[in-house]
Amino acid sequence: MSQIEHLSCLIIGSGPAGYTAAIYAARADMKPVMYQGMQPGGQLTTTNEVENFPGYPDGVTGPEMMLQLEAQAKRFETDVRNGFITKVDFSGSIHKCWTEDGHEIHADTVIISTGASAKYLGLESEQKYLKLGGGVSACAVCDGFFYRNQEVVIVGAGDSACEEAHYLSKLCKKVTMLVRRDAFRASKIMAERVKNTPNIDIRFNTETLEVLGDGQLVTGVRVIDRSNNQESEITCTGFFVAIGHQPNTAIFKDYIDLDETGYIKYAQPGTSKTNVAGVFVAGDAADKTYRQAITAAGTGCIAALDAERYLAAKGH
Repeated sequence: MSQIEHLSCLIIGSGPAGYTAAIYAARADMKPVMYQGMQPGGQLTTTNEVENFPGYPDGVTGPEMMLQLEAQAKRFETDVRNGFITKVDFSGSIHKCWTEDGHEIHADTVIISTGASAKYLGLESEQKYLKLGGGVSACAVCDGFFYRNQEVVIVGAGDSACEEAHYLSKLCKKVTMLVRRDAFRASKIMAERVKNTPNIDIRFNTETLEVLGDGQLVTGVRVIDRSNNQESEITCTGFFVAIGHQPNTAIFKDYIDLDETGYIKYAQPGTSKTNVAGVFVAGDAADKTYRQAITAAGTGCIAALDAERYLAAKGH
């Protein structure tokens, strides 16, 4: 039986929110321990160019920025660990958490910064080629390079879909954008950018029925135009999905209040407090509105300060 580890502050997840929380918690002498989770560095590690984070006048790549944040957290002696938390019990005054290999941790404070993961359409054919690595992707910026001078299809209607379509248009010969409704959900500026890009063909009222392939690689998609119920096939070698994200909060659902889509609800607006005393949330696990690196980092700071005040009030 492994020994129970007692911690002052446990941080679950490692994107901009988790690392910023770690920097603040470590400087407050809370000796934070961070479990990096399934995707160390979070979603930003799949982002090529980050140009909107203050302090980087020439931009920075997502992975590079995450390495810098990790180094900064470690400089103040954050204990950054590989692995992830698979189970929690927040029913008592002690916050119990377990790692994937069964190690039990009791934490005075917990900061949840587990982020969100890309959603897929859920078609059998899509999942098949996603697993084969044969042409289905949820990250244009990570994988667009492989489709240089080829024809690709992207599904989605929001800002990130427009951003990814525009990114692909610079690499690919042709980008066909499938929008399920008759309009974009994206901001006007992003929608206009896509509409004004000559090699992006936008198809409204169009849904994907099947991803086509030769058993190894994607060769096209079968779609339906809902305005006239006409089916057609689009030839492509890459199929990109940009339809939103699912917060990584399932392990907390028995204890933490979530909204209908799984985002953690703030118990007190303007704070990082959840409905469980001593448990705080930062980043995209609670933010479905902004989802930016800078806002995630800001909430990481808030969570660490809230956790520090919680401990001080308890006389720690």
